Amino acid sequence: MTQQQPDSVSSGIAPVPPATPTSTHRRRSSVGTIKLGDSAVPSLQSRRSISDINEAEKYQLKEINRTSQSVDDMEVSKKLFTFVKILCYRHTWFAPLLVLISANVVYLLSNNYTPSNPLHRFLKLSYEVPNTDPPLYEKGWKDFCFVFYMIIFFTFLREFTMQIFLQPLARYFGIRGKSRTSRFVEQTYAIFYYGITSPFGLYLMKHSPMWFFKTEEFFREYPHLQHTWLFKYYYLFQAGFWSQQALILTLQLEKPRKDFKELVFHHIVTILLISLSYMFNFTWMGLAIYITMDVSDLFLGTSKTLNYIGSPLEVPFFLLFVVVWIYTRHWLNLKILYSVMTEFLTVGPNVLDFASQQYKCWISQPMVFTLILALQLVNAYWLFLIFRILVRFAIYNVKKDERSDDEDEDEDEE
Repeated sequence: MTQQQPDSVSSGIAPVPPATPTSTHRRRSSVGTIKLGDSAVPSLQSRRSISDINEAEKYQLKEINRTSQSVDDMEVSKKLFTFVKILCYRHTWFAPLLVLISANVVYLLSNNYTPSNPLHRFLKLSYEVPNTDPPLYEKGWKDFCFVFYMIIFFTFLREFTMQIFLQPLARYFGIRGKSRTSRFVEQTYAIFYYGITSPFGLYLMKHSPMWFFKTEEFFREYPHLQHTWLFKYYYLFQAGFWSQQALILTLQLEKPRKDFKELVFHHIVTILLISLSYMFNFTWMGLAIYITMDVSDLFLGTSKTLNYIGSPLEVPFFLLFVVVWIYTRHWLNLKILYSVMTEFLTVGPNVLDFASQQYKCWISQPMVFTLILALQLVNAYWLFLIFRILVRFAIYNVKKDERSDDEDEDEDEE
């Protein structure tokens, strides 16, 4: 005999509503969503949903647990391979880590740490000049191998940092929604990277004749055929980073952002500037452009992060970011652009000689000018977006306290 449940209505007892999960409410951003371009691109893991990952793992786990009448080495190898495939699918940093570890282990076990080892060009800088102290380095085609290794390194570093450290950090700050979490980890990763390269680049400039952005020094001792280990490593390190960013951007399956075309154009121009400046020995000018981009991106990433977490420092730091952006991306870049117009052909040698690798002449001047101008035009478009944010903030601050944050509306849906 089943026990009769008490009638809550007849007994006069109000029914207790089911418990609903509580969530921390984040305050709305004071300046709205900072929707302006930057160099950050989503991680590889953000391209796949959790349900897709779980479905793939279910099938692969069935393969592992499947019983077989004959357990031989081939069967064990297949199951081990399937297990590694599961790890690579869930943790997108695992595959590049395996490549990095394998390359370094083989290199160390070879007992040959000289340039004659094929792996040397991937793991170490090539073209060391004999009998130089401190050692100096020239350039050559083997440098592409080092950049390729850096692409794999940054694929690991980016995915590992985002998944192990930055996604938990997003949860700590109460950031919800796949898209918003992805944006947050992109910007915090940008802070991490540019927080290293910005002072690194300034250090290199400080210990050179072109401190602080003395543009005539770009051309006075041209061509710059030899560099210190630190300078060459920094330049190729940056080349690997930007190449990896461009590669990830081309693989994206997510809905493109509003400034996707401008972002792609920015990456194309940047890759051209990096590769051509290195090939044609305009690396001192390249260092200056690196610094202007890195410092501004550092402040942009910090400003966006403060915006996402609703920090009280958001507004004053955003105003500081605007000042830094205008100074680095426009004042200093226009100064470099002006130097190409006025000093390119008047300071230092003005010769086209392939044998001595001298390419500073009337033919290369318009090419350099056009690329830097193209970069400046993209920056000008983003400056327009920055001013639009400032105007919107000023109007809302006076009239009403309603913040337009479209990103919150559609990004909370998982």
